[in-house]
Amino acid sequence: MPSSRLLAICFLRCFAVACLAVLGSVPVSLAAESTFPFDKELLLDVKPMKGSKRVPILGIGPKGEIAIDLWCNSVEAQIVVVDSTITILTGQKTERQCDPARMRGDDDLLAALQQVTSWRREGDVLMLRGSKTLRFRQASN
Repeated sequence: MPSSRLLAICFLRCFAVACLAVLGSVPVSLAAESTFPFDKELLLDVKPMKGSKRVPILGIGPKGEIAIDLWCNSVEAQIVVVDSTITILTGQKTERQCDPARMRGDDDLLAALQQVTSWRREGDVLMLRGSKTLRFRQASN
């Protein structure tokens, strides 16, 4: 009888250690996904427009400076991130001439970025939420 009790106690201790190990790893994995991807290049998760291979890119610097390559033009910006809130402050965009669809795409994307109020990460995907939800994937190169 004492040996079965000892075996049960040993089992429970091992089970408790295993549970703590699993629970102890959860905050680490959540923390990895809860950090904003500073110093990364992110591509808008869309197909290129007809006749082009280009998709918009956010080049985010370590201090929140952003180089945004739109469908046609580019713009410099600054982000402010506090917990899950975000503000994107944009400068003047370049004045390249492109076809009307790309020019409209630039204006629509720029307006959506300026209205972003929150963010979250899902693995290598950054979700920016505002009037629209924009999905950006970490560049794989």
